[in-house]
Amino acid sequence: MRLQSQPFKLLVALLKQPGEIVTREELQQQLWGADTSVDFDHSLGIAVTKLREALGDSANNPRFVETLPKRGYRFVAPVKAAEPPVSPAEAIIPLKQEAPATTTTPEEVHPAATDRRASRFYISLSIALATVCVFLGTVLLARPVSRKPYRVKQITHSGHVLTNDTEVEGFSSSAGDGTRLYFSQVDNGNPVLEVALAANGEESQFHLPPEIGAPLIGSLSPDGSNLIVHSHLQADPEQPIWIVPTLGGDARRVPNVLAHDATWMPDGHSLLVASGNNLTIVRADGSVAHKFLTTNGLAFWLRWSPDGRRLRFTLRDPNRQTSALWEVAADGSNPHPLLAGWSVPASECCGSWTPDGKDFVFQSRHNGHTDIWAQREGPWYLKDSGPRQITNGPLAYEAPSTSPRNNTVYFIGVNSQIELLGALPKSARFMPLDRNLSNAALAEYSPDGKWVAWLNASDASLWRSRTDGSERVELTTPPLTIFSMRWSPDDKRLALMAKEPGMPWKVYFVDSEGGKLTPAFNEDRNEADPDWSPDGQSMVFGRLPDRMDSVQPKAIYSLNLKTHEVTGIPGSTGLFSPRLSPDGRYLAAIRLDQKALMLFDRAAQRWTILTTHGVGDPVWSHDSRALYFQDFLETGKPIYRIGVPDGRLEQVAIIGNLRPIAATDYRLVGLAPGDLPIVSARTSTVNLYSVDLNER
Repeated sequence: MRLQSQPFKLLVALLKQPGEIVTREELQQQLWGADTSVDFDHSLGIAVTKLREALGDSANNPRFVETLPKRGYRFVAPVKAAEPPVSPAEAIIPLKQEAPATTTTPEEVHPAATDRRASRFYISLSIALATVCVFLGTVLLARPVSRKPYRVKQITHSGHVLTNDTEVEGFSSSAGDGTRLYFSQVDNGNPVLEVALAANGEESQFHLPPEIGAPLIGSLSPDGSNLIVHSHLQADPEQPIWIVPTLGGDARRVPNVLAHDATWMPDGHSLLVASGNNLTIVRADGSVAHKFLTTNGLAFWLRWSPDGRRLRFTLRDPNRQTSALWEVAADGSNPHPLLAGWSVPASECCGSWTPDGKDFVFQSRHNGHTDIWAQREGPWYLKDSGPRQITNGPLAYEAPSTSPRNNTVYFIGVNSQIELLGALPKSARFMPLDRNLSNAALAEYSPDGKWVAWLNASDASLWRSRTDGSERVELTTPPLTIFSMRWSPDDKRLALMAKEPGMPWKVYFVDSEGGKLTPAFNEDRNEADPDWSPDGQSMVFGRLPDRMDSVQPKAIYSLNLKTHEVTGIPGSTGLFSPRLSPDGRYLAAIRLDQKALMLFDRAAQRWTILTTHGVGDPVWSHDSRALYFQDFLETGKPIYRIGVPDGRLEQVAIIGNLRPIAATDYRLVGLAPGDLPIVSARTSTVNLYSVDLNER
């Protein structure tokens, strides 16, 4: 690789601090020095561009050099120090000094005998070396040649395949028998089960009993006759397990079993079910339960090796919000992680074996992009030095499954697009928000309606500005992930629910003029849903719902911002997602099953049930006389307005009101001035794709 002087100096500067930010000021000093007059911004931009060209890198999808706006640059690829070469002089090994030997006369050692012994030695050595070379050559020739890229083939074309949502423990798998593919798809905002022909992608809906809402596939039986399916519609992660015949017949529930995932045992007669932190073997009729393994976290995506000797699964850490691949022997012994330390934080998920057992495919996130990877299985001399990349964008690829007949790998390809829409006054129609928010994924207006904070959809950075788009200030930068933000009553600060990679969700404060993030608490566990009191002197917060963290107890708390004293809200055990009314009189929260919106009268210190609809994302009206919420259990996921405290219910919108936007799903995210609902409309295109690992 040839580099000009300045790009080379830039590379050296970045490699001195791998993984760390090198500021623009440091680069100016190291590349040009203090005494050189140069158009720094222009020259640095050219050096970065030439370095990326030499490395085959991209600013939009960096694999080596990452740009941190207004801060500097960072070298993100793994860096390993090379061993210094040994000079010829250092390679000379001094002989060990022996005691003086007695003089040997020529008659005692015959020259011909010495020559014969040396000849036999060299002949034996040559034969041994030749044998080793033949063996290694055979092994190398037998190993598949890695060529990139693999040819990716599109299977379905509807664009509505259900994606994985690991944040809420929603692992959506496809399963196939070599001819047909079974998968979940979004229809009118709700998941349904579909079947497609692997040859041409022709789709048809697979009808299920109404009790199986939002079906997710566990696995297909070894003979291809039965699917394991469970529901993901309810808030409780542990749901009934169903066995669904693939060629017609009634679905039947497995008695006495509640689980968040399940797979068939290799014999095709029993099931391995994951419930809480336990893996248990049960018969298909729910009898004879036998504990197999206890895990340190929730296990998903359970997959047996083709010979039935090993089980691999995805283990999710609810506190760190990470996922990792694990393996255990068929007798439950020797559980251990795979690829430990390969990515930081761990992001591996959803692995499956090819039917010959030679490859294990999985998804992993690197440099901000999710792709399919494969790990070669077998003896050390057949294994690759590390996983090899199967896909490389431009879509996000996830959830690989394998054909039982050949080395075809099926997976989901996601072209994610989100658009913020606002309701029109006195209308159920929605239109895109102001032009300055056209690239926003989330928006929150200040209490006085003069300011707006929003997330940039392209890089998840947080910005604030006037509602007309003026006076913009960037408040946070990647890789921080933000779930929600709330303005303080005086418009001077924002409370964020956010997380760093591999860390718990935390509550942070940031000044609306910019500055350093300040954590609200010093604890190593998840915090969620901060909301200000009307006087700005305290705030309420909660914990994650069971779908995101089923370990921590759930309750609502109040934080005094002056004394930092934390007190529990009476009677709030089992509630989450707190919202204080703007006048401070009421506190709203959701029950863990998300089938009740609860109202707390702060003066009377009493909870009442406001509604028993399915409840998500409640938002107070600015006059404190109503709450808006979304019923995710109903078809079309309608948005309702409910009066406080009378409970009078009024439907505001359904997903059909978003047309002509072709949204596959949407979510209530807030209210604009005038109490006009704002929704995040997902217009992503998601399809099934395949790769044949034998196609080179």
